[in-house]
Amino acid sequence: MQPTVESVSVSKSSLWAGRIVTGLVVLFLIFDGVTKAIRVRQVVEATVQAGFPESTIVGIGVALLVSTALYMIPRTAVLGAILLTGYLGGATAANVRLGNGAFNTSFPVICGILVWLGLYLRERRLRALLPLRS
Repeated sequence: MQPTVESVSVSKSSLWAGRIVTGLVVLFLIFDGVTKAIRVRQVVEATVQAGFPESTIVGIGVALLVSTALYMIPRTAVLGAILLTGYLGGATAANVRLGNGAFNTSFPVICGILVWLGLYLRERRLRALLPLRS
């Protein structure tokens, strides 16, 4: 029998762990999005080096900030997590294509895992959908 949303609870420690993980990931993503949106010189250079046209950098930053904002709002957190997964998947693909080292390639994957971990720890609806224990 599948657990219902009502039967799945979130402990206080799990809730706070989820909030902390989410907060750390959100701080990084906001920093990354803002540096793209305001066109910080080093970020522009790195993005162009990665093969993206300079004219797309602000749009990429805005997309990241909008996705992060959706992730921060409880009603739209799952949509935000899905959008962030796509964004971070693109970052991973760009690093693989460039042949960047293991850290640069795995960092967006780790961020994506943390996005979902933070959401899973604090969201009982997601726990009901994906029960890790029976």
